[in-house]
Amino acid sequence: MRDQPGRTAMAAPSKDKSKETPAIALNKRARHEYFIEENLEAGMALQGWEVKSLRAGKAQITEGYVLVKNGEAWLIGAHITPLKTTSTHVVADPTRTRKLLLHRRELDRLIGAVERKGHTIVPLKLYWKNGKVKLEIGLAKGKQAHDKRATEKDRDWQREKSRLMKVRR
Repeated sequence: MRDQPGRTAMAAPSKDKSKETPAIALNKRARHEYFIEENLEAGMALQGWEVKSLRAGKAQITEGYVLVKNGEAWLIGAHITPLKTTSTHVVADPTRTRKLLLHRRELDRLIGAVERKGHTIVPLKLYWKNGKVKLEIGLAKGKQAHDKRATEKDRDWQREKSRLMKVRR
């Protein structure tokens, strides 16, 4: 194909990994226990001591789950460990219920899926975006035991296949 005057050839945008901030907390168990059908990004209403703890990486969302109640989404069971330097007049509850900030349309869709289709909402990843804490949540359906075995078998086969391809080169 000839270059046309006035047009500049553009390369594909490169994904610069140095600009991405690493996740504060991951929930690897969720992908093992559930089929994740849809991902959403939600903000979180946090207190000051929680933000400081998150900056230090003191969070765990493995035991957490999302509950939709009275038209609002809540993160329950996530653990944010308070720092020792938290002021003395603040009573820090590490497992308090935290409100998730979602648009009304997203909330309505989640409510419909949870009530009618038997889905559940699980936290997947906690991370920073533009100086704000975001929680990636997934609309999920539970896996049966045979599904988990099939997933593990497929993962092992992919690992073995990559080993074989490495040896051939």
